[in-house]
Amino acid sequence: MDIKEYKCPNCAGAVKFDSSSQNMKCPYCDTEFEIAALEEYQKEIASAAKDNFGWDESKAGKNWETSELDNLTPGACPSCGAELLGDKNTAAMVCPNCGNSQIVIKRLEGLLKPDYVIPFKLEKKTAVEALKGFYRGKKLLPDFFKEENRVNCIQGVYLPYWLFDAKADAHIRYRAAKVRMWSDSNFNYTKTDHYSVVRDGSLSFEKIPVDGSEKMDDNYMDAIEPFDYNHLRDFQTAFLSGYMAEKYDVDAAKCKERAGRRIKATVETEFSKTVTGYSSLRPESSSVNIKDGKVSYSFFPVWVLNTKYKNENYMFLMNGQTGLLAGRLPVDSGKVKKYLAIFTVITGTALTLIIQALRIFL
Repeated sequence: MDIKEYKCPNCAGAVKFDSSSQNMKCPYCDTEFEIAALEEYQKEIASAAKDNFGWDESKAGKNWETSELDNLTPGACPSCGAELLGDKNTAAMVCPNCGNSQIVIKRLEGLLKPDYVIPFKLEKKTAVEALKGFYRGKKLLPDFFKEENRVNCIQGVYLPYWLFDAKADAHIRYRAAKVRMWSDSNFNYTKTDHYSVVRDGSLSFEKIPVDGSEKMDDNYMDAIEPFDYNHLRDFQTAFLSGYMAEKYDVDAAKCKERAGRRIKATVETEFSKTVTGYSSLRPESSSVNIKDGKVSYSFFPVWVLNTKYKNENYMFLMNGQTGLLAGRLPVDSGKVKKYLAIFTVITGTALTLIIQALRIFL
């Protein structure tokens, strides 16, 4: 036997028919609903679609030509395992992941050739000055962090990105409310009207970037976005000359979920901007269906400094095209104690003077 129960969209309580109003009424929050509207709402909830993300990465990246492989020298860092690329004349490189300068040479097998590249626009001199500016005024920073030789260890690296194109069809239901307040000589009144708001529509996305490096912190990689696609070029090995390049260690299939989350978040943000005139608004259900999903592969330019302090890694990233910065700096515990002691002395002296002044006036 099938049992049907109507739930209140406002508080999820069981809604009953109210004979006096000839409407459905929730006994818990006293919200009333027209029967037809509640029936339609129940159908919408029961048949709500789920997210559907589909991508075609079969055309992401190309196979390397023999002549191009001859101009590249791959290497693996024996310390952390990061796989890097340089030109054929590179005998040693500094690993941007752990700072190790010894590179073991190995062949470029199984690595896709990028479809696109954004060339470096900012020179190392600019990156070094930006790093110094990032340090400036940080009184608790360990002194060795500011040393010239360490700052100059910053490396220009092409990092791997998967780029996702898609069209997103979305259906989003919001719970909205309008609140009106007034008063008379006896009481203050508040009336709240609740609404179910639905938005259906489509958005197109082009080249949503998702980094393909597991070793790079996703929060840092997101922080140095966006890259200017006006300078996106078809890949040529010549762009690697003088820089390093890291092989992807997260393939396109593993990046699909993150691309889908970015699409869904953007769709929900943009759709919510179209709902106005309410006192409050919150999403109740959301479904996104990806169509015509395509994936391509690219190298993007990043200046990287990775160093250790007390056995902990600290990384600094700068967008090699726009100059956007992201990084985490260590704190010198000795300096913390020093400044804390100075603060304690100053505070104690100030309190003593205040107490003495009060005694004089009292």
